[in-house]
Amino acid sequence: MAAQRQRFSSRFATLLTMAGLAVGLGNVWRFPYMLGQHGGSAFLLVYTVFMLALAAPALAAEFSLGRATRSGPLAAFQAAFGPRLGLLAGSLGLLAAFMATCYYAIVIANVFFSAGFAATRGFTDASLADYGAGLSREGLQLMIGLGVVLACAAVVRQGLRRGIEAANKLLMPLFGAAAVYLVVATLRLEGATDHLLAFLRPDFSQAGPSTWFAAMGQACFSVGLSGTLGVMYGSYLSRDAAIGPTAGATCLVDLGAALVAALFVVPAVLVFGLDLAAGPGLLFDTLPRLFAVMPGGRWLAPLFLAGWGLVAMLTLVAALDTVSGALADVAPRGRRRHWLWIVTSAACAVMLPIGFNPQWIGVLDLVFGSGLFMLGALLAVLAVGWGLGKAVTREQIGRGLPPGLAWLATAWLRFIVPAALAAILVGFLLSTLGG
Repeated sequence: MAAQRQRFSSRFATLLTMAGLAVGLGNVWRFPYMLGQHGGSAFLLVYTVFMLALAAPALAAEFSLGRATRSGPLAAFQAAFGPRLGLLAGSLGLLAAFMATCYYAIVIANVFFSAGFAATRGFTDASLADYGAGLSREGLQLMIGLGVVLACAAVVRQGLRRGIEAANKLLMPLFGAAAVYLVVATLRLEGATDHLLAFLRPDFSQAGPSTWFAAMGQACFSVGLSGTLGVMYGSYLSRDAAIGPTAGATCLVDLGAALVAALFVVPAVLVFGLDLAAGPGLLFDTLPRLFAVMPGGRWLAPLFLAGWGLVAMLTLVAALDTVSGALADVAPRGRRRHWLWIVTSAACAVMLPIGFNPQWIGVLDLVFGSGLFMLGALLAVLAVGWGLGKAVTREQIGRGLPPGLAWLATAWLRFIVPAALAAILVGFLLSTLGG
């Protein structure tokens, strides 16, 4: 199977694809309201530390597990932990990735509905009530979500280079340019800069234990840490690719995207007098008001929203590729295309109750997007550092690094990262059960 496995075509394609995995709803939809609910700019600083010190090494571990075994999560965890324990660990990760796909698609459907509304009606004081009513039409959002999942499956069916790589090369630069323009337009609003500067003064009295747990959970969600997506994409890396720099660059791009999102969402929320801690619906209250008053908002709104929806789909592409590919790896005579349509059909079926009960999304995101994703990330780090062993870890992580730095990176990954992830996971569970 290793001889037939696809490879990324170039380092540039690798970075863009990894960035597409990381940049999506986690930054633009989830990050701003997490920022508001967990201490504001104090959360931002804690999140930055976690991203660089823990998420980047954990992502490198997922890449390493995939490349060392040339397999998806199920076979990779079995190679590290043995047939039974490995199957359990891999299955938990795949369940989290699958369920996240089902509710994530509904949120993306809201984005595409917003783009269509902006193109046909525009965001004005007169149209905002109709826009809110449209968002509450569960059947419409479900139909759009089903179309999103089917479109992502069609991209996966084209393979790594003609499908996944091509989509990332097209969408990532365009979305980046639109987001930068949005920041510039937001900061030109009256009082926006003053609001932003006041918000950026951290108040660490607001940064309690829940802030630390939420920040690491957001870091896991944002870069796709789950013991699944990174493992599958890691299996596509060439033998000479430097995993540490690749993981670090991916996290830096993701961190930059989160900061860009904060720079246009936070000032707009404060200028319009909205509640930054409002939760998952925050962005859909903020962006229409912003587009209604910004220069060029009438034409930028549908372009940005459609581009954002397309970029967010890249994470769904990775999830469908991962779940179907992992099943094909362990199934007798498993064919990826057959498993792709089985997984796609199952996702469409599971989406039905979620689509008609969108209030479930917050709970599902807490369980799968935070809890099981963090558990999967912890299991992947243990699988590389202890399951495959120190020699394999150093060979994977340390490639291209000086010997001393390779030793330090290996020790950090084997001891510090799993201890920190385990502590945060326990704290998350206690906080959730206590709440």
